[in-house]
Amino acid sequence: MKTLNLIIVLFCLFIGVNAFKISKKISGIGDRQITIFEKEPLYFDMALKEGKQEGDILRVDAGRILLKKVILPKYEKDVKINVRVELTSVGDPWDKTGSLFVIPKNGLNFLEDEKALELLYKETDLKDSNLYPAINPFKNYLPAIELMRFYTPFGVGHFSKTEKAEKYKPVYISKWEDKVVWNQDVSHLVSELENEVWIGVFIDTWTKEGYNIDVKLEFTESTIKNHLKEQSAIIPLVNTVRYIGPQRLYDGFSKQNISTTFEIPENCKFAELYYITTGHGGHSEGDEFTQKENLLVIDGDTLYQKTPWRDDCASFRRFNPSSGVWTEKRNAMFYDTESEQKIEKEIDEIIASSDYSRSNWCPGLSVSPHILNLSKLSSGKHQLTVSIPEAQAASEDKHNHWNVSVYIKIEW
Repeated sequence: MKTLNLIIVLFCLFIGVNAFKISKKISGIGDRQITIFEKEPLYFDMALKEGKQEGDILRVDAGRILLKKVILPKYEKDVKINVRVELTSVGDPWDKTGSLFVIPKNGLNFLEDEKALELLYKETDLKDSNLYPAINPFKNYLPAIELMRFYTPFGVGHFSKTEKAEKYKPVYISKWEDKVVWNQDVSHLVSELENEVWIGVFIDTWTKEGYNIDVKLEFTESTIKNHLKEQSAIIPLVNTVRYIGPQRLYDGFSKQNISTTFEIPENCKFAELYYITTGHGGHSEGDEFTQKENLLVIDGDTLYQKTPWRDDCASFRRFNPSSGVWTEKRNAMFYDTESEQKIEKEIDEIIASSDYSRSNWCPGLSVSPHILNLSKLSSGKHQLTVSIPEAQAASEDKHNHWNVSVYIKIEW
């Protein structure tokens, strides 16, 4: 009888708590669209080595990074957040790494205060990647959280209407595109995208012409009445993207793994790990063009063991008007109208540099994160190890490196 009474009491408490949640009046604020950057030029100019403030935009790393403090809406209801990026070349003909990111709210703003970051460098052994402050949490430094990893196409926009581009245009595309547009759902990063935040965009350009870029955040509020938003947080763990000096292209996987620790709180009811990875450099035999296995290990258990690879790059040819083009001989079958038969003949196949398969990216594409469920992890401290066993070291003319970022979302 006592057991039954206890069950009834607990049930009533459960109903009461949830009834309170449901009955709580939640004020909606509606959908919002926030413009972060609008047709903003991004380029490389050594005259800006020390940085420059232009209105509400801070330019650093010789102009290759734009940084802006913005005020974003704070929702009580569930909200979907889409990031939209538009890009055109203003004269840069190359495919380059791009990263849209947010500075963690509780960490050192390494772009606003480069001197503070340099002091951290002096306190660490740069040969030890586990202590290298540009890629792991260290003291009051947290690595940047990527909203979107993207890769510029070869010259989209600026080179799309030239006479030379028309001669390069293959028969299977109707026209060269004027710009490239990426959309990505970043709703899981809502805790980092409310109130006052620093948002930055980096493109690894080395030209004074560079690019024009538009960035918008689109907030769509839930239409479900009294749909409370879950409490969540982001734990930044790794980011090897080379944003600024004295950072360097990260070829550390050729020497050792990256290991870092994190903690799952007692009240955590859901956790996910987000992993973004791309390989680069080394010419035809380097990490960009050869398949390399990636591993994520937590507390000795392998969570992820895959070879990230994109073999569909040729399907995005319309975004790459300035891509290098050459021919390769191969045997092909075709219909001969004179003999009215199918015949085999050696032909010169037109190949563009942008066509080739790469380590999880193509020129003109954004990179989707790999999402891994961590809900089975117990509360307390854990160790994450990121490994790319066959990664190659960089040399003077072979800039092998991997751009890897990892963060964890928790809910309670």
